Amino acid sequence: MPGPTTISPPQSFLQIVQSCDNFRVADTGRTDAAAQEKLVPWLLTPSPTSPAVGLLRPEVVAQLRKEIASPPNWFFGHDPASGKEWVSFADGISTPSARSRVMKDLCERWRDSGLWPDEISPRKWRNELYPIYRNPFGRRDYLGHADEDAQGDALNYAFRMERAASGLFGIVTYGVHMTVYEEVQGAEGERPEYRIWVPRRAATKQTWPGYLDNTVAGGIEAGLGVFDCVVKEAMEEASIPEDVVRRHARATGSISYFFRTPRGWLQPEVEYVYDLSLPPNSGVQPQPLDGEVESFELLPLDKVVEHMRAGLFKYNCAIVLVDFMVRKGIITPDNEPDYQEIVTRLHGRFDYDRWAA
Repeated sequence: MPGPTTISPPQSFLQIVQSCDNFRVADTGRTDAAAQEKLVPWLLTPSPTSPAVGLLRPEVVAQLRKEIASPPNWFFGHDPASGKEWVSFADGISTPSARSRVMKDLCERWRDSGLWPDEISPRKWRNELYPIYRNPFGRRDYLGHADEDAQGDALNYAFRMERAASGLFGIVTYGVHMTVYEEVQGAEGERPEYRIWVPRRAATKQTWPGYLDNTVAGGIEAGLGVFDCVVKEAMEEASIPEDVVRRHARATGSISYFFRTPRGWLQPEVEYVYDLSLPPNSGVQPQPLDGEVESFELLPLDKVVEHMRAGLFKYNCAIVLVDFMVRKGIITPDNEPDYQEIVTRLHGRFDYDRWAA
């Protein structure tokens, strides 16, 4: 993927949100091929009332039909009366470890065979396992035990799978984003000024190389707590010490959106959002550590907004900053005509109730 190019004319805040939250299930208002593509729900078990854990494009369903195993790993359901179709794990693949094992073997085989190199090639492979939950809005209750089946099949946690394949299977993924900033108080009655630490992604990143990012961001691997992920990513990406994060980082909520990639892969995502306010001259300065970030720059908010409007930020990082400005009272109902749509679309549900309908 090439680096960023400046968008002209500059985007509005609503357009920034729309470029990230850009997909609806069965969007009858659109006529392009991607919008009308028939998606097949991926259910946990063969029962048509089983929880939906993903959405599959026809080419993925076709490939799953070619997978041969004895006994089979996959079930393909069809209801003649309604025309409803679904794909699930086969009977007997009924524990978290069994599902994880099937997904591990499948994803590694697809990686090595050259299928969908834009998503799951050796270069795109992340070697990180993402958790899959029966209810994507329910408890994050897998604590990373060595034995996935320690509590049987009674948890909201259902299995885990390679991160690089998440778009192929349309699973809900989870991440953390933390904005590290300095706040300078203005004169009495004036709004504070904000300066934000903005990293540039390394040119060697598998995804979105060269784009601007949030100060700290990363996906939450299976078994890792949300705040523990913030602590981990803060040190690995920005060299921010653990004690600083644990003392000063504050959870501020979450955002959620449904992104469809230019190639058509589905990425419903939840991002847990944190702020870390540094006093001016605190001596804490983010620095690259693990090679995923090229550099950090402390920018005034006006310059950050200019870069956002120009399309220089990774799509989901820009909307985290929109959320930051809403929370700080910078974007308000009085100065932003699209305020309510912006705020509403920052907290979507991916049309989840329609996945298996």
